[in-house]
Amino acid sequence: MNNLYGLIASFLYIGVIIATSTLFSKVSKEASRKFIHIMLSNWWIIAMVFFDNMWFAALGPAIFVVINFLSYKFNIIKVMEREDEEKDGLGTVYYALSLLILALITFGPLQNPTIGLVGVIVMGYADGMAAIVGKSIKSPEIKLNGNKKTIAGSVTMFVVTLIIISGALVYFGVANWFLKALIMSIIATIVEAVSVKGTDNITVPLLTSGMFFLVI
Repeated sequence: MNNLYGLIASFLYIGVIIATSTLFSKVSKEASRKFIHIMLSNWWIIAMVFFDNMWFAALGPAIFVVINFLSYKFNIIKVMEREDEEKDGLGTVYYALSLLILALITFGPLQNPTIGLVGVIVMGYADGMAAIVGKSIKSPEIKLNGNKKTIAGSVTMFVVTLIIISGALVYFGVANWFLKALIMSIIATIVEAVSVKGTDNITVPLLTSGMFFLVI
């Protein structure tokens, strides 16, 4: 029954986040998008509490891969889409796809969803905060692989990622945790900077979770 309760809790949580994001849309559409981007990453905690079956854990993300693609094509969930869809590519689809892949792997063969949690939280909070700070604080821009990234945004990405990974490594009692967290954070920040058209929503969480798996 816990798996069924998990599905109910998952869809209720996602519904509340999307509904609440309309309040942020009064400020700007970008504010509503980043609110969704950050808060939806917390869904993984719900998954860890309720799911003990990878298929149940993967069901919600699988459904939202389809929903997000349809929304991207037809602008169904308006608070979730950019004004210029092409600018962000299939970012919302990649977000759900990364959750799907990590659910299948970490709730399945690895039997350790905490590995997925690290990547998802970095995607949600580090990447989300980087975008917010990058737009709020004026700083020099750098062009990487056709992307325009601000120094403020990239520094925020690095610092928040470092905090998240450091906390996770300390929790697992990993030796030389700070050096490992430092290297992993630098790599994640670079990958986020060079990923194009929303692909950072899949490259960052998968890479971060993969690196975390290798060091614990």
